[in-house]
Amino acid sequence: MNLHALRLFHEIALTGSVTRASETLKISQPAITAQVKKLEKELGLVLLKPQGRGVALTDAGETAALLAKRLFAVEQQIEQYARDYASGLNGRIRVAATYLPAHFLMPAWIAMFKRQYEQVEMNIITTNSSEALGKLQQGEADLAIYGGLPEDNPDTIGTEHLFRDELWFVVAPGHRYANRTVKLEDMMREPFVMREEGSSTRARLLSLCRTYNAPSPRIALQFNGLHEAIRAVIAGYGANFVSSLAVREHVERGELCRVNVKDVHLENTIAIWTRKNEPLSAAAQHFIDTIRKSPRLPT
Repeated sequence: MNLHALRLFHEIALTGSVTRASETLKISQPAITAQVKKLEKELGLVLLKPQGRGVALTDAGETAALLAKRLFAVEQQIEQYARDYASGLNGRIRVAATYLPAHFLMPAWIAMFKRQYEQVEMNIITTNSSEALGKLQQGEADLAIYGGLPEDNPDTIGTEHLFRDELWFVVAPGHRYANRTVKLEDMMREPFVMREEGSSTRARLLSLCRTYNAPSPRIALQFNGLHEAIRAVIAGYGANFVSSLAVREHVERGELCRVNVKDVHLENTIAIWTRKNEPLSAAAQHFIDTIRKSPRLPT
């Protein structure tokens, strides 16, 4: 079908005359009339009929005009969607995030972003660092948010470091080491409440003991979730080695206390991974800009 001719017919139906359609479109009346006649021949329908000095829609023309109106309304919707997508007001963002940022940073970042870009769909996958990297490399994620030890990534991956997150030893307020400075070997004599094997923080603690030639921690209780491990320490049992992001509010409320371990200062890196030499969508770039401006970033 000749969509140009259909558009001319649509304008006649909207304005009610060939003359006004000609003025609106800045196309001569004979040219419009010739195009509409070709359209009628193509469709095998009579769309217009003479009426006084002008024209009117036939019954077939009435129906065709209604369908044309729907068609060009959809066209306008597509054009608007394309403009919104290009400006970042619409679209979809797929984020692969490791446990730490997914649970303690992403909710606030997403809330800030959605207040301004409500129509953008967001899919968040919480996974470990290797799977997050794999999803990014395979195009299954548009960006990844990582928390942990700095990693050497392939040359195809770009890394933007956001900030460093301290790792803290924490105990209940009534613990004998609460708010004290102790040696690492003394701290390792305490029962620890930790996440399951495979936890990156647990691995950091074991590595720390090997580095300083200290006894391995006595992990007396373990949970599959970090929240449960923290609650057990708050309840008064054992110690935990944990991201400051996960327990800062508990410490500020006095539910937990830090233990300063002499000569030990460990940090996680919070970073954004993207694919190099591949432009982000406008929506994804807006999300990264939101993260950069987030007041939750430690100073």
